[in-house]
Amino acid sequence: MKIESNKMEDNIAPNDTMTKATLNDHPPEEWIDILGNRQLRKKVVKQGKSSTRPVRSEICTLRIIGKLRDGTVVEEYEDLKIQLGDLEVIQGLDLAIALMDVNEIAEIEVDPRFAYGQLGKLPTIPPDATILYTVELKSIEMEEEIETLSTKQRKEIGNKKRERGNWWFERDEPMLAIQCYRRALEFLIPAENRSSYQTEMDDSATDAELQELLEDSMKVYNNLAAAQMKTQAYDAALKSVESVLSCQPQNVKALFRKGKILHYKGEHTLAYQTLLQIVKLVPETKAVQMELAILKEKITKDAQHEKNLYRKMFGTHKNTNTSLKNVKKETKSKTISYVSWSIMGGTTAAVAGFLLYRFIL
Repeated sequence: MKIESNKMEDNIAPNDTMTKATLNDHPPEEWIDILGNRQLRKKVVKQGKSSTRPVRSEICTLRIIGKLRDGTVVEEYEDLKIQLGDLEVIQGLDLAIALMDVNEIAEIEVDPRFAYGQLGKLPTIPPDATILYTVELKSIEMEEEIETLSTKQRKEIGNKKRERGNWWFERDEPMLAIQCYRRALEFLIPAENRSSYQTEMDDSATDAELQELLEDSMKVYNNLAAAQMKTQAYDAALKSVESVLSCQPQNVKALFRKGKILHYKGEHTLAYQTLLQIVKLVPETKAVQMELAILKEKITKDAQHEKNLYRKMFGTHKNTNTSLKNVKKETKSKTISYVSWSIMGGTTAAVAGFLLYRFIL
């Protein structure tokens, strides 16, 4: 049987920057433009083991040294462990590390956009700083299945990802924060279809441990709602706060965010009623009082607007009836006039006929 050769190699453009970045083997000491816009570049200093690149969610152990353009060292880690793809380092490094082999040493140049941006990382990293990293990928290991983790481990990992989400949120990166919060929930909330092994582990956990896990997940849902509100994903944000309120009906932070979400959705009366629940729990809260005052004014305007609409509808109806009456009146007058003239005409004709008859006779 004749075996056909694979012609896929003929379609590869060896000088294309994205192709170079994705190939396992490329010449050392050559800068690779990973994104094609010169905002993230990588150069191999020492080749690693072929075909050993990490995949998403694997644990990478790294040695990292970061310098500014003037040579100032601003970051240094000897055995930093990260979960690839979970944004536990800046975006530029997260993307570039995925293109490294085990034992590889590379230089990675990261533009401010994919590093610390306009905010920087004070006091060491100034705003809008390009950073040149020397990175060694020491080892990789597979992620442990969540079902095999103890309650304590799940709590620790989940909160680490929540804190990273908070870091991105504070830097006004809500989409990245949302990604971290969702990952945190995977560890803090047990899967619906758990293995019998995980069920046994949950059974062995104390009530206090499970309660702590629940409370931590409520914090994540609250933070997730805040990030979703920033992206104007109000329906998703409402689901997040409802997840909190289903377990903690008197959670003030969730109630306040629910009120704000309903306000943004234009449901002013429901928003007002929601915020009134906070007043019963925590009287004289300035932020709530201010929001209530704004909503009260909007509810009044909404009511006035509805009243004006009804008046307009009623006024149009009245005018229509009047017009119909006028038409009927005019038609009736014309009919009476027509009949009157008909009678008069008939009478005149009769008199004339009578006179003519008399005259002829």
